[in-house]
Amino acid sequence: MRPRSGPTVHHAVLAARLLSLRVGAGLSQAQAAAALGAHRTTVMRIERAETALDAGQVRTLLERYGAGQEEIRQFLGELATANLPGWWHPWRDVMPPWALDVMNVEAAARMVRVWHPALVPPLLRTPAYARAVEEALGADRSPADRARRVELLTERRARLTERGARIWALMTETAMHTRVGDRSIMEEQLTALREAAARPDVTLQVARLTDPPHPLTGVAGLTLYRVDVPEIPDHVVRESPVGPADVWNDTGTVTAYRTLIDQACAAAPHPSTPLPCPMPVA
Repeated sequence: MRPRSGPTVHHAVLAARLLSLRVGAGLSQAQAAAALGAHRTTVMRIERAETALDAGQVRTLLERYGAGQEEIRQFLGELATANLPGWWHPWRDVMPPWALDVMNVEAAARMVRVWHPALVPPLLRTPAYARAVEEALGADRSPADRARRVELLTERRARLTERGARIWALMTETAMHTRVGDRSIMEEQLTALREAAARPDVTLQVARLTDPPHPLTGVAGLTLYRVDVPEIPDHVVRESPVGPADVWNDTGTVTAYRTLIDQACAAAPHPSTPLPCPMPVA
Protein backbone atom coordinates (compact mmCIF):
# COMPACT_ATOMS: atom_id res chain seq x y z
CA MET A 1 0.00 0.00 0.00
CA ARG A 2 1.26 3.47 -0.86
CA PRO A 3 -0.35 6.08 1.39
CA ARG A 4 -0.79 9.67 0.38
CA SER A 5 2.53 11.44 0.77
CA GLY A 6 2.77 13.93 3.60
CA PRO A 7 2.16 17.66 3.28
CA THR A 8 4.94 20.16 2.89
CA VAL A 9 6.51 21.27 6.14
CA HIS A 10 5.23 24.83 5.95
CA HIS A 11 1.69 23.89 4.94
CA ALA A 12 1.43 21.31 7.73
CA VAL A 13 2.58 23.84 10.32
CA LEU A 14 0.16 26.50 9.07
CA ALA A 15 -2.72 24.01 9.01
CA ALA A 16 -1.95 23.02 12.60
CA ARG A 17 -1.95 26.69 13.61
CA LEU A 18 -5.38 27.17 12.04
CA LEU A 19 -6.67 24.22 14.04
CA SER A 20 -5.20 25.66 17.23
CA LEU A 21 -6.74 29.08 16.56
CA ARG A 22 -10.17 27.57 15.92
CA VAL A 23 -10.08 25.55 19.13
CA GLY A 24 -8.83 28.60 21.01
CA ALA A 25 -11.79 30.59 19.68
CA GLY A 26 -14.17 27.90 20.93
CA LEU A 27 -15.58 27.17 17.49
CA SER A 28 -16.52 23.85 15.93
CA GLN A 29 -15.53 22.82 12.44
CA ALA A 30 -19.14 23.32 11.36
CA GLN A 31 -19.12 26.90 12.66
CA ALA A 32 -15.85 27.63 10.89
CA ALA A 33 -17.22 26.09 7.69
CA ALA A 34 -20.28 28.33 7.90
CA ALA A 35 -18.01 31.36 7.64
CA LEU A 36 -16.69 29.92 4.37
CA GLY A 37 -20.11 28.90 3.12
CA ALA A 38 -18.73 25.37 2.85
CA HIS A 39 -19.24 21.92 4.33
CA ARG A 40 -17.54 20.91 7.57
CA THR A 41 -15.30 18.50 5.69
CA THR A 42 -13.68 21.48 3.95
CA VAL A 43 -12.37 22.79 7.27
CA MET A 44 -11.40 19.29 8.32
CA ARG A 45 -9.29 18.86 5.14
CA ILE A 46 -7.72 22.30 5.61
CA GLU A 47 -6.72 21.47 9.18
CA ARG A 48 -5.22 18.15 8.07
CA ALA A 49 -3.31 19.83 5.23
CA GLU A 50 -5.13 17.54 2.80
CA THR A 51 -5.97 20.41 0.46
CA ALA A 52 -4.23 23.54 -0.73
CA LEU A 53 -4.50 26.50 1.60
CA ASP A 54 -6.37 29.22 -0.27
CA ALA A 55 -5.39 32.72 0.88
CA GLY A 56 -8.99 33.98 0.70
CA GLN A 57 -10.33 31.09 2.78
CA VAL A 58 -7.49 31.43 5.26
CA ARG A 59 -8.17 35.15 5.71
CA THR A 60 -11.87 34.45 6.30
CA LEU A 61 -11.08 31.79 8.91
CA LEU A 62 -8.55 33.97 10.69
CA GLU A 63 -11.05 36.84 10.90
CA ARG A 64 -13.71 34.44 12.21
CA TYR A 65 -11.24 33.22 14.84
CA GLY A 66 -10.67 36.77 16.02
CA ALA A 67 -7.11 37.19 14.75
CA GLY A 68 -5.80 40.76 14.54
CA GLN A 69 -4.77 42.40 11.29
CA GLU A 70 -1.05 42.06 12.04
CA GLU A 71 -1.42 38.34 12.79
CA ILE A 72 -3.41 37.89 9.59
CA ARG A 73 -0.78 39.76 7.57
CA GLN A 74 2.01 37.62 9.02
CA PHE A 75 0.10 34.38 8.49
CA LEU A 76 -0.68 35.20 4.85
CA GLY A 77 2.96 36.16 4.31
CA GLU A 78 4.04 32.76 5.60
CA LEU A 79 1.46 31.10 3.36
CA ALA A 80 2.84 32.93 0.32
CA THR A 81 6.32 31.66 1.21
CA ALA A 82 5.00 28.12 1.69
CA ASN A 83 3.44 28.24 -1.78
CA LEU A 84 6.81 28.91 -3.43
CA PRO A 85 8.32 25.93 -5.28
CA GLY A 86 10.81 23.80 -3.33
CA TRP A 87 14.52 24.22 -4.05
CA TRP A 88 14.36 20.95 -6.04
CA HIS A 89 11.81 22.42 -8.49
CA PRO A 90 14.36 22.87 -11.34
CA TRP A 91 15.02 19.09 -11.31
CA ARG A 92 11.39 17.98 -11.09
CA ASP A 93 11.34 16.62 -14.66
CA VAL A 94 14.02 14.02 -13.83
CA MET A 95 12.39 12.99 -10.54
CA PRO A 96 9.69 10.31 -10.19
CA PRO A 97 6.39 11.69 -8.82
CA TRP A 98 6.79 9.95 -5.44
CA ALA A 99 10.19 11.61 -4.94
CA LEU A 100 8.71 15.09 -5.30
CA ASP A 101 6.66 14.56 -2.15
CA VAL A 102 9.45 12.79 -0.28
CA MET A 103 11.71 15.80 -0.81
CA ASN A 104 9.34 17.80 1.39
CA VAL A 105 10.03 15.30 4.17
CA GLU A 106 13.78 15.31 3.57
CA ALA A 107 13.72 19.10 3.89
CA ALA A 108 12.43 18.67 7.46
CA ALA A 109 14.47 15.63 8.50
CA ARG A 110 16.91 15.93 11.39
CA MET A 111 18.37 12.51 10.55
CA VAL A 112 18.39 10.40 7.41
CA ARG A 113 19.13 6.72 7.97
CA VAL A 114 20.03 4.75 4.86
CA TRP A 115 20.72 1.14 3.99
CA HIS A 116 22.00 -0.10 0.66
CA PRO A 117 22.65 -3.82 0.05
CA ALA A 118 25.12 -3.58 -2.85
CA LEU A 119 26.33 -0.06 -3.63
CA VAL A 120 27.49 3.01 -1.77
CA PRO A 121 24.35 4.74 -0.41
CA PRO A 122 23.29 7.61 -2.70
CA LEU A 123 23.87 10.41 -0.18
CA LEU A 124 27.50 9.31 0.26
CA ARG A 125 28.36 8.95 -3.42
CA THR A 126 30.91 11.16 -5.13
CA PRO A 127 29.68 12.86 -8.32
CA ALA A 128 31.91 10.60 -10.41
CA TYR A 129 30.62 7.44 -8.70
CA ALA A 130 27.03 8.68 -9.05
CA ARG A 131 27.57 9.35 -12.76
CA ALA A 132 28.97 5.85 -13.22
CA VAL A 133 25.92 4.36 -11.47
CA GLU A 134 23.61 6.40 -13.70
CA GLU A 135 25.46 5.22 -16.81
CA ALA A 136 25.23 1.59 -15.68
CA LEU A 137 21.64 1.57 -14.43
CA GLY A 138 20.01 4.49 -16.26
CA ALA A 139 20.50 3.48 -19.88
CA ASP A 140 16.87 4.43 -20.58
CA ARG A 141 17.62 8.07 -19.69
CA SER A 142 19.36 10.62 -21.88
CA PRO A 143 22.91 11.69 -20.97
CA ALA A 144 21.55 15.14 -20.07
CA ASP A 145 18.95 13.68 -17.70
CA ARG A 146 21.53 11.44 -16.07
CA ALA A 147 23.80 14.44 -15.51
CA ARG A 148 20.97 16.45 -13.94
CA ARG A 149 20.09 13.58 -11.61
CA VAL A 150 23.68 13.63 -10.38
CA GLU A 151 23.41 17.39 -9.86
CA LEU A 152 20.26 16.86 -7.80
CA LEU A 153 21.94 14.22 -5.64
CA THR A 154 24.90 16.53 -5.01
CA GLU A 155 22.57 19.38 -4.08
CA ARG A 156 20.57 17.15 -1.71
CA ARG A 157 23.71 16.28 0.21
CA ALA A 158 24.76 19.94 0.34
CA ARG A 159 21.35 21.01 1.66
CA LEU A 160 21.39 18.37 4.40
CA THR A 161 24.87 19.48 5.44
CA GLU A 162 23.85 23.14 5.54
CA ARG A 163 20.90 22.33 7.80
CA GLY A 164 23.03 20.22 10.13
CA ALA A 165 21.00 17.09 9.46
CA ARG A 166 22.73 13.80 10.31
CA ILE A 167 23.26 10.91 7.92
CA TRP A 168 23.49 7.43 9.43
CA ALA A 169 24.40 4.97 6.70
CA LEU A 170 24.70 1.20 6.76
CA MET A 171 26.25 -0.38 3.69
CA THR A 172 27.95 -3.66 2.86
CA GLU A 173 31.53 -4.47 2.05
CA THR A 174 30.14 -5.73 -1.24
CA ALA A 175 29.97 -2.13 -2.45
CA MET A 176 33.74 -1.88 -2.19
CA HIS A 177 34.16 -4.96 -4.39
CA THR A 178 31.56 -3.96 -6.98
CA ARG A 179 33.30 -2.14 -9.82
CA VAL A 180 31.55 1.14 -10.52
CA GLY A 181 33.50 3.07 -13.12
CA ASP A 182 37.26 2.73 -13.27
CA ARG A 183 39.97 2.46 -10.63
CA SER A 184 40.25 6.22 -10.11
CA ILE A 185 36.50 6.52 -9.45
CA MET A 186 36.59 3.69 -6.92
CA GLU A 187 39.66 5.10 -5.18
CA GLU A 188 38.08 8.56 -4.99
CA GLN A 189 34.88 7.05 -3.59
CA LEU A 190 36.74 5.12 -0.91
CA THR A 191 38.62 8.25 0.12
CA ALA A 192 35.33 10.15 0.28
CA LEU A 193 33.81 7.44 2.49
CA ARG A 194 36.74 7.65 4.91
CA GLU A 195 36.43 11.43 5.04
CA ALA A 196 32.67 11.19 5.58
CA ALA A 197 33.13 8.68 8.41
CA ALA A 198 35.30 11.24 10.21
CA ARG A 199 32.61 13.95 10.05
CA PRO A 200 30.49 14.60 13.15
CA ASP A 201 27.27 14.68 11.09
CA VAL A 202 27.85 11.26 9.48
CA THR A 203 27.72 7.80 11.02
CA LEU A 204 28.94 5.09 8.67
CA GLN A 205 28.86 1.34 9.32
CA VAL A 206 29.98 -1.37 6.92
CA ALA A 207 28.68 -4.95 7.21
CA ARG A 208 31.60 -7.22 6.35
CA LEU A 209 31.48 -10.12 3.93
CA THR A 210 32.55 -12.43 6.73
CA ASP A 211 29.72 -11.34 9.05
CA PRO A 212 26.64 -13.54 9.51
CA PRO A 213 23.28 -12.46 8.04
CA HIS A 214 21.58 -9.52 9.76
CA PRO A 215 17.93 -8.34 9.77
CA LEU A 216 18.33 -6.35 6.53
CA THR A 217 20.17 -9.06 4.58
CA GLY A 218 18.43 -9.37 1.22
CA VAL A 219 16.24 -6.31 1.84
CA ALA A 220 16.09 -3.62 -0.85
CA GLY A 221 17.59 -0.23 -0.19
CA LEU A 222 15.85 1.77 2.54
CA THR A 223 15.77 5.39 3.64
CA LEU A 224 14.26 6.36 6.98
CA TYR A 225 13.56 10.03 7.60
CA ARG A 226 13.46 11.08 11.26
CA VAL A 227 11.61 14.40 11.50
CA ASP A 228 11.48 16.93 14.32
CA VAL A 229 8.47 18.86 13.04
CA PRO A 230 5.45 17.52 15.00
CA GLU A 231 3.12 17.96 12.04
CA ILE A 232 5.26 15.74 9.78
CA PRO A 233 5.52 12.02 10.63
CA ASP A 234 8.66 9.99 10.10
CA HIS A 235 8.75 8.34 6.68
CA VAL A 236 10.37 5.21 5.31
CA VAL A 237 11.13 4.68 1.61
CA ARG A 238 11.87 1.23 0.17
CA GLU A 239 13.46 1.20 -3.25
CA SER A 240 12.05 -0.78 -6.15
CA PRO A 241 13.89 -1.87 -9.30
CA VAL A 242 10.65 -1.41 -11.27
CA GLY A 243 7.90 1.12 -10.73
CA PRO A 244 7.64 3.63 -7.89
CA ALA A 245 9.27 3.15 -4.51
CA ASP A 246 7.16 2.17 -1.51
CA VAL A 247 6.63 5.13 0.83
CA TRP A 248 5.09 4.75 4.28
CA ASN A 249 4.40 7.21 7.07
CA ASP A 250 2.10 5.20 9.35
CA THR A 251 3.51 4.57 12.80
CA GLY A 252 3.34 0.77 12.64
CA THR A 253 5.27 0.36 9.39
CA VAL A 254 7.83 3.06 10.19
CA THR A 255 8.46 1.55 13.63
CA ALA A 256 8.88 -1.93 12.14
CA TYR A 257 11.50 -0.75 9.66
CA ARG A 258 13.23 1.39 12.27
CA THR A 259 13.54 -1.71 14.44
CA LEU A 260 15.08 -3.65 11.54
CA ILE A 261 17.59 -0.87 10.90
CA ASP A 262 18.43 -0.66 14.63
CA GLN A 263 19.03 -4.40 14.78
CA ALA A 264 21.13 -4.43 11.61
CA CYS A 265 23.26 -1.55 12.88
CA ALA A 266 23.72 -3.29 16.22
CA ALA A 267 24.99 -6.38 14.39
CA ALA A 268 27.39 -4.39 12.18
CA PRO A 269 30.89 -3.29 13.23
CA HIS A 270 31.03 -0.17 15.38
CA PRO A 271 31.23 3.09 13.41
CA SER A 272 34.79 3.62 14.69
CA THR A 273 35.95 0.40 12.98
CA PRO A 274 38.26 1.19 10.03
CA LEU A 275 36.71 0.66 6.62
CA PRO A 276 37.61 -2.63 4.94
CA CYS A 277 40.23 -2.50 2.20
CA PRO A 278 38.65 -3.36 -1.17
CA MET A 279 40.11 -5.66 -3.76
CA PRO A 280 42.07 -3.94 -6.54
CA VAL A 281 39.91 -2.72 -9.41
CA ALA A 282 41.31 -3.11 -12.90
